[in-house]
Amino acid sequence: MNSPGLGQALRVHPHVHASDVASHVIELGHLKPAVAKALRLLLETAVIPTMLLYVCMLTVGQMWGLVAVLAWCFFTVGVRMVTVRRIPGTLMLCIAMLVGRTSLALALSSIYVYLLQPVAGSVLMAFLFIGSALFGRPITMRLAQDFVHLPVRLVADRRCRRMFVQVSLLWGMSRLLDAGMSIGVLHWGLAAGIFSRGFFSGALTALSVLVCAYWGWSRLRKIPGVEFRLGTPLPQAEPVA
Repeated sequence: MNSPGLGQALRVHPHVHASDVASHVIELGHLKPAVAKALRLLLETAVIPTMLLYVCMLTVGQMWGLVAVLAWCFFTVGVRMVTVRRIPGTLMLCIAMLVGRTSLALALSSIYVYLLQPVAGSVLMAFLFIGSALFGRPITMRLAQDFVHLPVRLVADRRCRRMFVQVSLLWGMSRLLDAGMSIGVLHWGLAAGIFSRGFFSGALTALSVLVCAYWGWSRLRKIPGVEFRLGTPLPQAEPVA
C-alpha cells in the first residue's frame, strides 16, 4: 500500500514507477523544543559571554572579562556533560572557537585580539564549509543531524547530498559577510565591536540559519517520496558520514 508521500510523488512525477520511489520520512520533532535548543545555543555562546565581558570591562577590567568568558565556556560544557548523553556538535563547534579566541586574547593581553580573531575565525569557517562542499563531503550533513533525523537511504541520495553542498556554500558565504561586518563595526569603537560580536553577528547567524533551513526544505521536498513529519520525538542515531 503506497504512502501519501509516495502517491503525491507519482502524481508530480508520472513518468516515475512506484518501485523506483523510496519513501523517506524526515522526523522534524516538535518545533518548540527545536526553537528552544537554538535559543539556548545563542545564549550560551554569544549573548551571555558578551554581557560577561562588557560588565567586567566596566568593573574589574578587560582581562578579567576574558577570564570570565573562558570560565563560562568550561562551565557550559561541564553542565552539558553531566545533564545530557550527547553534546550537540553545533555547541562544541561554537564553544571550541570561543575558547580558542579567548585563550589567544589572554595570552597576548589584548581585547582587540578577542574582537579581531572572530574575523579570522569566520574566514576559516567559510573555507571549512566551502571546502567541504567542494570535496563533496559537506559538514552541514553532520550538523543537521543535531536537529532532525535523516534516513540513511535519503542521505545516500545524490540529490540530498547536492542540497547539503549548496547549504554549505550558503553558510560559507554568510561567514564571509560576518567577517566584513565585524571589521566595519570596529571603526565605531571598542564597545560597538563587542556588541557587534554578541548581537549583530548573532542576528546574522540566525538569519543565515533560516535561509539555509528554507533552502534545504525547498530542495528536499522536490525529491520523490520525501515526507516531513512534525511532532514525533527524534530517534537517537549515530551521525552519517
